[in-house]
Amino acid sequence: MAADPLETLNAAQRAAASHGRRDGARFVAGPLLVIAGAGTGKTNTLAHRVAHLVLNGVDPARILLLTFTRRAAEEMTRRAERIVAQALGAAGGPGRADAGSVGGGGVAGGAAASVVGRTAAVRLPWAGTFHSIANRLLRQHATAVGLDPAFTVLDRGDSADLLDVVRHGLGLSVRDRRFPRKDTCLAIYSHRVNTLQPLKRSLEEGWPWCLEHEAELTRLFRGYVERKQAQALLDYDDLLLYWHGLLGDAALTRQVSAGFDHVLVDEYQDTNRLQAEILRRLRPDGAGLTVVGDDAQSIYSFRAATVANILEFPAQFAPPAQVVALEHNYRSTQPILDAANAVIRESAQRHAKELRAERGAGVRPRLVTVEDDRGQAEYVCERVLAAREAGVPLRRQAVLFRSSHHSDFLEVELTRRNIPFVKYGGLRFLEAAHVKDLLAVLRWAENPKNRVAAFRVLQLLPGLGPANGQKCLDALEAAGFALATLGAFRAPAACADDWPKLVGLLERLAGPGARWPGQVELVRDWYRPYLERHYEAAAVRAADLDQLAAIAGGYPSRERFLTELTLDPPQATGDLSGPPLLDEDYLVLSTIHSAKGQEWRQVFLLNVADGNFPSEFAGSKPELLEEERRLLYVAMTRARDELHLVAPLRYYVTQQSRGGDAHVYGARSRFLTDAVMATLEPAFWPETLREADAAPAPAAARVDVGAALRGMWD
Repeated sequence: MAADPLETLNAAQRAAASHGRRDGARFVAGPLLVIAGAGTGKTNTLAHRVAHLVLNGVDPARILLLTFTRRAAEEMTRRAERIVAQALGAAGGPGRADAGSVGGGGVAGGAAASVVGRTAAVRLPWAGTFHSIANRLLRQHATAVGLDPAFTVLDRGDSADLLDVVRHGLGLSVRDRRFPRKDTCLAIYSHRVNTLQPLKRSLEEGWPWCLEHEAELTRLFRGYVERKQAQALLDYDDLLLYWHGLLGDAALTRQVSAGFDHVLVDEYQDTNRLQAEILRRLRPDGAGLTVVGDDAQSIYSFRAATVANILEFPAQFAPPAQVVALEHNYRSTQPILDAANAVIRESAQRHAKELRAERGAGVRPRLVTVEDDRGQAEYVCERVLAAREAGVPLRRQAVLFRSSHHSDFLEVELTRRNIPFVKYGGLRFLEAAHVKDLLAVLRWAENPKNRVAAFRVLQLLPGLGPANGQKCLDALEAAGFALATLGAFRAPAACADDWPKLVGLLERLAGPGARWPGQVELVRDWYRPYLERHYEAAAVRAADLDQLAAIAGGYPSRERFLTELTLDPPQATGDLSGPPLLDEDYLVLSTIHSAKGQEWRQVFLLNVADGNFPSEFAGSKPELLEEERRLLYVAMTRARDELHLVAPLRYYVTQQSRGGDAHVYGARSRFLTDAVMATLEPAFWPETLREADAAPAPAAARVDVGAALRGMWD
């Protein structure tokens, strides 16, 4: 008898993982929404659902798993593989199970027949992020949607640069009134696309100062789209737009949908309207559709995500989707969950759930009143060091904040006390100039129409400025984008020695019979003199290029390497990142948005006062206030054992003389209602702050000051 793969799950997790039934040789299921509260085992439940589908005869190649990071997809696949291996192994060993030996324990005999001869390994070829899956589908159906199959995917930096080229070409950079810069323009464009709403609405919601430029922005975005189409370029948003457009045709929709029996979506609360529309077109009746998420953790509206997707999901289908709530929390103690439950209970619209701790009782969260920023920093340092002496490593403690600058004073105090720390954020790998240079060569070889990449490569050569670069690219276009014709271009005398080397490199990369293995090493060797010529610390930067070469070895083709690196880039680089952290331990500093999905034994939350929770910029719209409440909830549920909400009394006014005492008083956060306060332990730091207010004045002789004041006017 096979082991029951769901036996370790609680009742709610089991209901979610086993949702559906066998119908003959098929396993069918209606739409399912899993409301997975913080710390309730969401990933484990979703992995068990994948395993349950496979063990009931669903071909892993017909499961579409959509996540928000490649790492999440890989983790889900690993867990599902392990679960299936254990279930089949109990029936006679991986790869040796047969229909007779795999019967009970939740695995149907008929389902087992479908795994005869398989190994226990589970391969999910269609597991990945929305954007990576879109890229693969569009490569398959490129001609059907009017795309060049060799299209290139732009990263955010290149998208902004191309938009800036169009912006300058339209004369929008030399106006007599301020016009938004390229990064702002790209943010506006992306918001309008992902929300599927008119441009004016996007401007009203996020960039009201740009409303007067609506007509010019419309013209700019039209030119940007035309320029991308002419050069066979797609940006991040285009991947979703083209996928959405692909599913706009009934025949193509049937063809794409027929390839998947089940569609599973992780972190559904973080989807935007465009992604939700893609899912509706893919599964209009909800058959085989499972979405997992937590409306209480929807905090990314600045990326166009909308909580409405998860709130409205059940009602999209007839009959409504089944809803399963995961409420057993395996992370925090009950007092922390009591406080978090009280905060989110005030939410105007939500899926009802109450988190219950599996770990039992603990200490109540503290609401600590301090005098000011200095007092806040001193309190955190004192408690961090005390916890360290009590056996809690620094790296198991975290300080969270609403905005990055809120930790400025604390960072100074930590440095003064020799407490090492790491602050999440910094330079991303693909934003490093030398990395972009090397990848530009490969992108140009992959797509000769890519002027953004080509122009960057040409600017590396001495004497080949913008004017000559433009002439070269015009000549290449006139020759039908055949890279072999570059040898005929008359390059400036200053790059007479460099030009033939570049042409030869491109011919080796893109010529007939060119093989992918070793191409990154070829470009790296060609690029080395330019690296030393253009940048300081060339040895440090060269190590990044060596790392790129190592990464490239894991990809089957140049297209897959370039696309996956663009859609899911590494997060750090040696370029200008500062000296390495050589210490036994370090404290974690993080914005709340960066902390989502993490946990620590002790958590400090800074500046819990109106103006920060909620942010002063959120007061004008109810939906923004609700997101701020969810942000506080996310911060609180990161704590396992201890939670400290720190509230300064004074906030000093900026732009006054150094050491000036002009200040305002911090008001209690409107989210800390009486019901929430009942779950917290009020405290003052230092204790003398409370004692000074509470202690009565010493007895003294009575003085009739009033009589003296009246006497002034006798």
